Amino acid sequence: MGPPGSGKSHQAKLLSEKYKMTDVCCSRLLRSVAANGSGLGAEIQQYLENEESVPDSLVLQAVEQRLSQVDCSSRGWILHGFPYNLHQARNLRGFQHQPNRVFFLEVTDDVCLERTTLRRTDWVSGERYHTVTRPPQTAVQKRLQAAPDDSAEVMRERLKRYRAESAGLQSVFPDAFRIDAAQKSHNVFEALERRLNTN
Repeated sequence: MGPPGSGKSHQAKLLSEKYKMTDVCCSRLLRSVAANGSGLGAEIQQYLENEESVPDSLVLQAVEQRLSQVDCSSRGWILHGFPYNLHQARNLRGFQHQPNRVFFLEVTDDVCLERTTLRRTDWVSGERYHTVTRPPQTAVQKRLQAAPDDSAEVMRERLKRYRAESAGLQSVFPDAFRIDAAQKSHNVFEALERRLNTN
């Protein structure tokens, strides 16, 4: 867990690739379920189409079903973007499949804003770049677009909401590892690995 821009998705991808665990991103999961034609998917799709928050009850169903699938139970999983609030965190504690490690990626709002407002996506490949720390090749630059959700105004609101929920999240997971996510990406990954490999 961590604020937007803390590097959750990036670190989850690195861990998933190295340890062959299933990468479960909550926002991607909701879009996938919405597109699968199920009853749950149809309910979720209504909220996504209207750009409204998906109710916790539906998010919880989607996540619990996903963690029960064979790839998650056989290979293990890395869940990010969830839980987002105290209610979700308490319910996660009641799932049959619970995390055996919980990480909080800690970083200041200023760093989060710098990271997110300078993010750009190549609309052809879907690859994400950062105009300062990970600029693309010249041929790609013309295709880059900033996501509306990465604007400073939107990010400040998202950070405010995360900060309001973070104490509650930490109270549900008092033994969670706290990682300084302001470091370089490879240092964050090494810190995660050290704690992942502790008994």
